[in-house]
Order: sequence, then C-alpha cells, then structure tokens
Amino acid sequence: MIIVATKEDKKELIIENAVSVFAERGYYKATTAMVAKAAGVTQPYVFHFFENKEELFKVVIDRAFGRIYDTFVKIEAPADELIETMGRGFDELIQTHRSEVLMVMQAHTISEPGIRDHSRKLYCKMYESLTTKMERVGIPNAKAAAARFIGTGLLITLAEVLDLPELIYGDEGRNC
Repeated sequence: MIIVATKEDKKELIIENAVSVFAERGYYKATTAMVAKAAGVTQPYVFHFFENKEELFKVVIDRAFGRIYDTFVKIEAPADELIETMGRGFDELIQTHRSEVLMVMQAHTISEPGIRDHSRKLYCKMYESLTTKMERVGIPNAKAAAARFIGTGLLITLAEVLDLPELIYGDEGRNC
C-alpha cells in the first residue's frame, strides 16, 4: 500500500524539520535549502508554503511559543506552589522539546525588525498571561513576579545553552 502525504502533512514536515535546522544553525546560518533537505522536499516547495525564511521562522517560533504558553496555561496550583510548579513544567519542557524552548528564549536576539517585533509580541502575551494567572491565585505584586519568572526562564535557558548549571544552582564544585 502506498501512502500519499497531503500538502498539510508536507507543511508540517517542513515546520518540524525547520525547528531542528534553526536550533542547530541559528537563524542567520540556517537556509531554506537546509530546511528543504532535512524535510526531504525541494526548496521551491518550502516557498510554496512560506513567503521567505523570516515567515517560516515566525511559524516555527509560534509553534514553539505555543507549546510553552499552553504548558503554563494548563498548570493549576495555589499561590504558594504556582511558581515552583510552573518552573517544573518549564524544566520538563526543556527536557522534551529542548530545541523549541531554546529557539523561543533566544528569538529576541535576532536583529531582523519583523522577527524582533514578533518576539516582543509573544513575550508580551506570555507576560500578560502569567500576570493574570498570578493575580488570580493571589500572588502579591503579580506583575513583578511574572517578570521575574520570565527572567529566570531566560537565565535557565542561558545556563542550558552554555552548559553552566552554576548560573542556576550556584557553585557545585565546578569552576567556570
């Protein structure tokens, strides 16, 4: 039996492979030709779905951001446990979807105005959502708590990228 992939299946395959290519190479070194090769399609076929590399990257970032956002939305805990519970959820996400998390947490470093603005909007959405969640459970100064939570996530991501756990856990016998 021959299984024919639909256009949507091919688009999904391109997006999934783009995550790996962008995560491994970075936005500037990754090419749509590399994404096409990884997905097993031609480069013109990538452009059938995406106007350019920037648009493909935005779709990839939206998917990855959505996974993080959904993780936090699903977590329910009382005020005294919420931040720690969300932190564990973020840690699990790093373990299961590392490339996606690292891409989202580093997207703000890309200087392309369209990507920078897109990333700003995603972070703003996350900040507003976390603030609302924290206010709802009664965490004092929810805006500051949400900002600290995002900042801690960025620090955790930096520690992951650089393999510097001491940035998170302090000195555990290893020197920089």
